[in-house]
Amino acid sequence: MGVVDDLWPELSGEIIGCAFEVHSALGPGLLESAYKECLFHELAMHGLQVAKEVSLPVVYKGVALDCGYRLDLVVEDKVIIELKAVEALRPVHEAQLLSYLKLSGLRLGLLMNFNVVRLREGIKRRVL
Repeated sequence: MGVVDDLWPELSGEIIGCAFEVHSALGPGLLESAYKECLFHELAMHGLQVAKEVSLPVVYKGVALDCGYRLDLVVEDKVIIELKAVEALRPVHEAQLLSYLKLSGLRLGLLMNFNVVRLREGIKRRVL
């Protein structure tokens, strides 16, 4: 088996490039919703299939229950993007992304905090 962390490197690279474009244009300090809309637009402009606010049911004892979970963005039905605009990413944010990956069956997630001076310091890539 190959290295799992190499899952869709070109796609994740393109997504991160789009995020850099948004961050470069807007900078830190806005609400998460602004970054989500702008990143959605940027990804679509790059020809990527992207969905926002994707409902994520919790399957409990074989029943899919709507518990109000929404994935910020899903790209190409392969990558979950969880956006934040917080002072600092915390372990709970990573746990949230990992839970979303487990519940969705997807394997690659990007956690992005736009409330940083250098976006590179606000991105975490996680693979299940």
